Amino acid sequence: MKRLKLIIIFFFIAIVIPLGYIVLKTYHGLRQEESAQFRYFAETLFDSMENEMAAIVRNEENRAVHEYNYDYRIGGTENALDERKRSPLSTEPVKEYILGYLQNNPDGSFQTPLVRAEQDLSTEESMVFNELKDINTVFNQRKFTISEVKPAPVPSAPPMASVPPKEAGKSSFAGKYLNVEKTPESRKYLGTKQKRIEQITKSQALSLTQTPQTLTAQKAARKSEAEGQKKAVSGAAAEMPSLAASGGLAFDASSNMDAIEMESAPWDDVQEETAPKPGAPVTTNFQVEVAPFQSVFISKEIIFIFRRIMIDQQIYRQGFALKVKPFFSYLAGAHFENQPMARFANLRFNIIDNGMENEIFRSGTPVNQDNHILVRSFPMPYNFITASLSCDSLPASTGRRPLNVILMVLMTVIFLGFIAIYQSARTIVDLSERRSKFVSSVTHELKTPLTNIRMYIEMLELGIAGNKDREQEYFEILGSESERLSRLITNVLELSKLEQKQRFFNYQTGNFKDVIREVETAMRPKLMADGFVFVAQHHIKSHFTYDREVMIQVLINLIENSIKFGKSGTSRELTLGVHQSEDRTLISLSDTGPGIPKSALKKVFNDFYRVDNTLTRTTGGTGIGLALVRKFVTAMGGAVSAANNGGPGCTITITLPREKS
Repeated sequence: MKRLKLIIIFFFIAIVIPLGYIVLKTYHGLRQEESAQFRYFAETLFDSMENEMAAIVRNEENRAVHEYNYDYRIGGTENALDERKRSPLSTEPVKEYILGYLQNNPDGSFQTPLVRAEQDLSTEESMVFNELKDINTVFNQRKFTISEVKPAPVPSAPPMASVPPKEAGKSSFAGKYLNVEKTPESRKYLGTKQKRIEQITKSQALSLTQTPQTLTAQKAARKSEAEGQKKAVSGAAAEMPSLAASGGLAFDASSNMDAIEMESAPWDDVQEETAPKPGAPVTTNFQVEVAPFQSVFISKEIIFIFRRIMIDQQIYRQGFALKVKPFFSYLAGAHFENQPMARFANLRFNIIDNGMENEIFRSGTPVNQDNHILVRSFPMPYNFITASLSCDSLPASTGRRPLNVILMVLMTVIFLGFIAIYQSARTIVDLSERRSKFVSSVTHELKTPLTNIRMYIEMLELGIAGNKDREQEYFEILGSESERLSRLITNVLELSKLEQKQRFFNYQTGNFKDVIREVETAMRPKLMADGFVFVAQHHIKSHFTYDREVMIQVLINLIENSIKFGKSGTSRELTLGVHQSEDRTLISLSDTGPGIPKSALKKVFNDFYRVDNTLTRTTGGTGIGLALVRKFVTAMGGAVSAANNGGPGCTITITLPREKS
C-alpha cells in the first residue's frame, strides 16, 4: 500500500507541475493581452486629444498675418487704401480655454484684435486687455531666451511608457506583431514643422500695426497728391515709410497704456518689384517668413502659444493665450469622461516648467496605486503638457472567466480522479488482504469441524463410547459439526453466486411467523448449549413479500454472530422484533454482547471484514456472515444497518419493502 501511495503521488506531481506551468503561462498571456488592450485604447484616447490639439494649431497657422489687429485692409490699389474689414479675431474667443489673441511687436509693445482702441473698452474687455498686457510684459522678459523651432524629423507614433518597470525589458504582447525597438522617434511638432514664406501686399503689411490714426494720415496724404498718375505712384512709394512711421498704435507693456509709440515700419528698405505703369494699381508685394508655433510658460495658469513673423529682419510674434486648467478640462470632457474607461482609470494632466513637473488636473476614478500607467508627452507647441492614464487593476479579458471555469473543473476532475483511483486501489488492496485472511479463516473453519468429525468417528470405531448414551452424544456432536460445516460451505457458495449475480430468489407472501418458527427450531440447541435466552416479538398484521429460505439463512447468520461474540457478556439474551410501517417491514435482532466499535458500524457488512480487537482475535470466523446478510437484503430491495444499544450490546435492523415489484 505504501508503494501504491508513492506511485500515485509521483503521477500526481508529474501531472500537476506541467499543468501548473501551462496555467501560469496562460495567465501571463492574458495579463499581456489586458495590458495591450489598455495600452491600445489609451493610445487611441491620447491620439484623439493630440489630433484636436493639432487641429487647433493648424487652424491658427492658417490665419493671415494681418488678422491680429482689430481691422485690416482688404484693398491693394491706390483707390482702395481705405477699404477695411474687421478681423475675425476681434470677437470674443469662442473657446473657453482661450483668453485672447495678441501680437508682440519688435519694440516690445503689443496689440490685440479684441479692441480698436483702449478708450473703447468695456469693463469685461478691460479685464481681458489688462491680462493680455501682463502676459506681454512677462513674454518680453522671456522671449529672448526662447530658441527657434527647428525642423522636425519624420512623424511617427507617440511614445508610451508602461508601468510596472520590471516588465519593460521583456517581450510585450505587441512584440509578436511589431518590432518595438525599431519604431521611429516621435514627431516633434503638431503643425507644419517647417518655416514657410508668404507673399503679402503693402496694405496687408501696413495692417500689422495699423490704427485709426494711421488711416487719418493716409487720407490726408492722398488728398495732397494730385499731380498725376506718375507722381501719385512715386509719391505712394515715397510716402510708405512715413505712413508706417506715423501709424502704429502700440500698447507698450512697460509704460502707461495711454502712451502712443511710433515705431518704424519693417519695410523701410524694401523696394518695389517693378515700376508701375501710369494708371496701374500699386501691387508691391512683401515676403513674410512665418515660423511654426511654439509656446512659452507665462504661469501655471497661462501659456502663450505664438509664431514668429519676420519682415525685413523685423520680428513680430503672434499667438493666443491658453488657459491651462480650462483646456485640460475641455480635453477630458470631450475625450475621456464619457468613455467606459473613466469608470476604472484616472486621467492626469501635468505641465513641465524648467524641468519641474506639476500636476494641474485630474479626472476619472481615483486610484490608490498606479499599478498600470501609460504616459504621453505631446509634441510642440504643447511640449509643456504630459498626460498619464493609470488604474489599479485592468478590466478582465473575455477569455479569463472561461479559463477560470475550465481550470476549476479540470482541477476538480483531476483531484477527484486521483482520490477515486486511490480509494479504488485501497479498496482492492484491502479486499485482497481480506480475501487472503478469509482463505485462512475458511481453512481453519473447515478444518475444525472436519477434525472433530474425524475424531468422533474414530472414537466410535474403537468403541471408546462404552455405552449407548455416550454413543448418542457422539452422534449429536457429529451432526452439529456437520451442520456447521454445511452452513459454512453454503455461505461461501451463496456469496459466490451473489457476486456473480447467479442467485435467484423465490418470493412469497406471508406474515413471517413461519420463518421465526423454523429459525427458533434450528437454533434452539445452540442457544441452550451456550445459555442464551431467545425472545421473538411479532407485531405485524399485514403480509409482505420475502424469500423464505433466504430470510431463514439471514437470521441464522445474525443469531450465530450474536452468540459467537455475546458469550463474554454477563447477560445472554437475544430479542427478535418484527414491525411494520406504511410501506416497510422492519426486522431487528438485539443482543447484550460487547457491541461494535463506532468506527466499524458501517464496515462490518463489508466482504471478509472483521473488527480488529482482542475479542475477534480469540474468536473464530470467516467475515462472510454479515457480508452475506447485506448482499441478500440488498438483492431483495432492502437495507441493513447496525447501531449500538444504550446499554450493552447492539441491534442489527433489516428494512424490507412490503411489496416486491
